[in-house]
Amino acid sequence: MPKSKRDKKVSLTQTRKKGLELKQTLIEKIRESADQYARIYTFSVHNMRNVQLKDIRQEWSHSRFFFGKNKVMQLALGRTADEEYRENLHKLTQSLQGQTGLLFTNSTEKEVLDYFDGLYIPDYARSGATATQTVVLEQGPLPDFDFSMEPQLRQLGLPTQNKNGKIHLLWEHTVCEKDQVLNPEQCRILKLFGHKMSEFHITIEGMWNNSGKWKKFDARPEHIVPGKVKVVPKKDKSKKDTEEKETVEKEEDDSDEEIEDS
Repeated sequence: MPKSKRDKKVSLTQTRKKGLELKQTLIEKIRESADQYARIYTFSVHNMRNVQLKDIRQEWSHSRFFFGKNKVMQLALGRTADEEYRENLHKLTQSLQGQTGLLFTNSTEKEVLDYFDGLYIPDYARSGATATQTVVLEQGPLPDFDFSMEPQLRQLGLPTQNKNGKIHLLWEHTVCEKDQVLNPEQCRILKLFGHKMSEFHITIEGMWNNSGKWKKFDARPEHIVPGKVKVVPKKDKSKKDTEEKETVEKEEDDSDEEIEDS
């Protein structure tokens, strides 16, 4: 028997919304941290990965991170000179836009910049990301792939063929061009060939100290990567002793990097 449209479930219990309470708690924690630590650094995150951010939090357990709640952080520290929790904090909150966060710490400026300027963690690119380099697959056998994967590789757009039970790439294939927006198929190919194009990185943008001084840093040095990469199929059948070797060919405007798996 069909249910009547007039039948409605009515809950007899009342639950309080916790959103406001959580925001109030977060505001209190941010203000407590502002009183507890000597410095507050603003930072932006590139190619966000929760696992990497969690590892950094653990390594910097002597400090405190707040990330992902820009409006709440602005409200806690003050959006204007009249609202600011402490002197000149409104200048800090003006930089909280996009994927930005706060690092509360007693570490010095040099310690923080030295650590984060050198922090680049490679990872596989995700769909929708912009390619940082042109990636080309060299023609030849693909001994690391089982012959049963050949249809899957062909479905991804690779010019492959089974020869005597081994997959061969029939001709050189360009997976992606630099500055191109990557699609799921391209990301899948890059992952299958073990090429980590993406890099998780945190850029320190400014610092406030408990004397009320706000300092905005100049553009931080960027990590230089080759503009073009050639991925060479492995020539040795043994997987135990495989080792990735890279040779970089310098060009006037762009550089080529050749990765040879031996």
